[in-house]
Amino acid sequence: MKTINGSRLTLLLFFLIGIMACKMDDNGAPSAAVPENSGNTEPDTASTKPLGNKLRIRVGATTFTATLLDNPTVTAFKTRLPMTVSMSELNGNEKLYNFPAGLPTNSANPRTINAGDLMLYGSTTLVLFYKSFPTSYSYTKLGQVDNPAGLEAALGSGSVTVSYDLQ
Repeated sequence: MKTINGSRLTLLLFFLIGIMACKMDDNGAPSAAVPENSGNTEPDTASTKPLGNKLRIRVGATTFTATLLDNPTVTAFKTRLPMTVSMSELNGNEKLYNFPAGLPTNSANPRTINAGDLMLYGSTTLVLFYKSFPTSYSYTKLGQVDNPAGLEAALGSGSVTVSYDLQ
């Protein structure tokens, strides 16, 4: 029984030495490690800054605002912003752009596409709809242009350059 108590005492002693070895600041709280010669006095918020849910869409001199949803596809989409892309015409009701790499999806059939819907078809095709119509296709919804009035005229026919960035 003596060796068991001695073992416990030894473990307790190592535990206490380990705790005391931790560096403490003046308030008794553990201090954060700061890289030497970093020269940066500003806190690093770039990786932890929450991204907003408002998207600015620029087509030529016209700017639209869209409200983004909160889902994994939108989170991945935001990491690609800002971006300026050439969007192709399809079916007289939408513009599309194919990403070189896919985004996560959770597609469903919306039954009706509304003018101003911003969606992902498959995992790589960004689609901006400028007309409303019924559909049998499935999409992952990213968001919706808040006021799509003038969107069709701004996008025009054929390919168009569109810029997307967070507000």
